[in-house]
Amino acid sequence: MDLAVIIIYTLALLFIFFYSISQLQLLLNYLKAKKEVDASEKFDLKNPSETPFITIQLPLYNELYVVERLLKNIAEIDYPRKKLEIQVLDDSTDESIKKIELLVKELQQTGLDIQHITRKDRSGFKAGALKEGLKIAKGEFIAIFDSDFLPKKDWLLQTVPYFKNPEIGVVQTRWGHINRDYSLLTKIQAFALDFHFILEQTGRNFGRHFINFNGTAGIWRKECILDAGNWSGDTLTEDLDLSYRAQLKNWQFKYLEDVETPAELPVAISAARSQQFRWNKGAAENFKKNFKKLLKDKSVPVGTKFHAFFHLLNSSMFLIILVLAVLSIPVLFIKNNNPQFGWYFNFVAFFLVSTVIFFLCYYTAYAKIHGKSFKSFLSFIGMFFTFFSVAMGFSVHNSLAVLEGHLGKKSDFIRTPKFNVSSLNDSWKKNIYIQQKFSLSIAVEFALWLYFGFGVYSAFMLNDFSLAIFHLMLFIGFGFVVFRSVRI
Repeated sequence: MDLAVIIIYTLALLFIFFYSISQLQLLLNYLKAKKEVDASEKFDLKNPSETPFITIQLPLYNELYVVERLLKNIAEIDYPRKKLEIQVLDDSTDESIKKIELLVKELQQTGLDIQHITRKDRSGFKAGALKEGLKIAKGEFIAIFDSDFLPKKDWLLQTVPYFKNPEIGVVQTRWGHINRDYSLLTKIQAFALDFHFILEQTGRNFGRHFINFNGTAGIWRKECILDAGNWSGDTLTEDLDLSYRAQLKNWQFKYLEDVETPAELPVAISAARSQQFRWNKGAAENFKKNFKKLLKDKSVPVGTKFHAFFHLLNSSMFLIILVLAVLSIPVLFIKNNNPQFGWYFNFVAFFLVSTVIFFLCYYTAYAKIHGKSFKSFLSFIGMFFTFFSVAMGFSVHNSLAVLEGHLGKKSDFIRTPKFNVSSLNDSWKKNIYIQQKFSLSIAVEFALWLYFGFGVYSAFMLNDFSLAIFHLMLFIGFGFVVFRSVRI
């Protein structure tokens, strides 16, 4: 039994190590990208003959709190009105549908080409709505914004020009966060998303590896969508699915790190949980659906296949971390009861290099937003350990999502409730879309909170503090997730 525990524990450490190596290479790519001058050919949008027709799609479903803010913001987009249409793809089933109808009529009276498009059923969920709108879209290029995004007036002027290169199928921009400092939960989410949008997206794009359209705040060439097989609702992350299918068709993606598109982060942990479940399950579904095709494609470089493997299995890291965490306490006792394994535990210490790599990678992204002062660095250290503690606290919930994805269990597209919260004075407590309910996963998380509390106690009992910080982070992380999940 001891040997089996050690073997599984070691395999988990090895997987995390190779994942960290992939992140280190993205860091190096990122640093190289910062030194490169962008010489991309661009449309001259001052020339009417080079100004393409654009369709903006706004997929909505029961967005009572944010739809007015969204539509008023989109109406201010700076682009020639004769070459712009807006599709409000409304799958709502509540009172917001009437509100949207009135808002659209008001905007139509200003001369804006905006249409309120509804369906009789939600087949295909968001992917189905986008596909339906595409059938009648006038634009050569399709910009997409979720209901909580607030693109700046010059957003189209900053993104559309890159499509002069006929090989570019997608231009994706970086997400910003209008309520980053609202709470510890929003700070943690911003910390993770900044890392993805600064280091990962830039690093993959510079290395000519596959990246993903992030579901919003990006713009597609209509021809690319159709050539790649159109939107499909057979995974929960239709954006990642179409991205891989398009790049397998040799379409290029352009990532613009310096074009920020502000958005609202979920402020309730139940909303964050539903979003995390969809993203993590969808990634696992996409690994199952697309990685084999990519692996067999001889035109795709080995390096791109390596990065795609960890990109599509990114969510599966939660499962690996959960296994590692659960086994870490038996490993602590094995270490103290079996002196003959001393050489092994000296060897395992090498894997601390993974933590060092993650530290460097996340600091690079953090410094981009917060600067490189000593005060900022100290703040980063606290945020780094807080983020990983809470991320581990989510590992049960997210591992269930990953397992469902890999096993092919189908589930509905559960939207993330929006709040219209941007300052500390804004309240969300009476949001009608919040579904606060007790689940089996919360019970398991509570049990693990107690389990890792025992792990912290064991350090004192055995006088061995080699895993004490790890167990303390797990205890804090699971405690945060559990107690925030059982109260509004």
